[in-house]
Amino acid sequence: MASRQEFTFPSSDGVHQVHAVLWHPEGEARGVVQLVHGICEYALRYDPFARFLAERGFLVAGHDHLGHGLTAREASEYGYFDNWWDLVHDVRALQCKVKETAPELPYFLLGHSMGSFVARTFLIDYPGALTGCILSGTGQEPAVTVALGKALTGIGDPHKVNKLFYALSIGAYNKKFKPSRTSADWICRDEAVVDAYLADPLCNFKTTAGMNHAMMCGLQYVGSVDNLKRMDKSTPIYFFAGDADPVGAMGKGVQKVAGWFRQAGVRDVTVKLYPGGRHEMLNESNREEVFDDVLSWVEGHMK
Repeated sequence: MASRQEFTFPSSDGVHQVHAVLWHPEGEARGVVQLVHGICEYALRYDPFARFLAERGFLVAGHDHLGHGLTAREASEYGYFDNWWDLVHDVRALQCKVKETAPELPYFLLGHSMGSFVARTFLIDYPGALTGCILSGTGQEPAVTVALGKALTGIGDPHKVNKLFYALSIGAYNKKFKPSRTSADWICRDEAVVDAYLADPLCNFKTTAGMNHAMMCGLQYVGSVDNLKRMDKSTPIYFFAGDADPVGAMGKGVQKVAGWFRQAGVRDVTVKLYPGGRHEMLNESNREEVFDDVLSWVEGHMK
């Protein structure tokens, strides 16, 4: 029976205490999977998937980003951070903490959505630090779009929502699914998951201009050919997404990023697109299949 432990550690921003979670397997762990959550969510939303892995012998770690979950000290902090690399350094800090007790175990990072952008930054900044990396629901807008988004979010109060940017980004995702039942039909086809997401105060907030600006800086960084060449070419990468995910341009954006990795010399790149799947494949109606596929890939890359 898997068990769960919650704790905190200092954020690299020098201000916050990061809320973190460990899911322990019943016996000795055979590997580690660290989760990096997406925008407007938090680590404990991954509890079913984390327990699935823990029950199969993996130590699973995760934390709430700055401006998210229980790392945010009050509701006014939801959706705000101003330095992309604070997120990346917090991922590294948790990894180092976990490796203190499990230094020899195979170590995998799984980043979803914004977390996949953080994971891609991590691959550039910490080459060779992972046994493998899994990227869920990733994508990449054209360079000119990212540059315009960066310029737009650099205007005005960084603590407030930039309504135009929001309308053009997250606010536009649901348009692909008209007539829509809710404002979040784009996340998955399971109506119970969508309703729980909309009712959850730790998800039900909008991102600030400061956070969006920081993320655009991150997207520029991971879109650089020169930066991609700094990745460890021997680290295997697994991309998975739904082919109806607007974040990944209905699969095309996922394939584009995977192509960049191959062009950068990464030798083991796998892409799995699920027909009809939307943004959160780990919460989709076929999530059991997705869980099994991720586990199979991880087990196939245990060195």
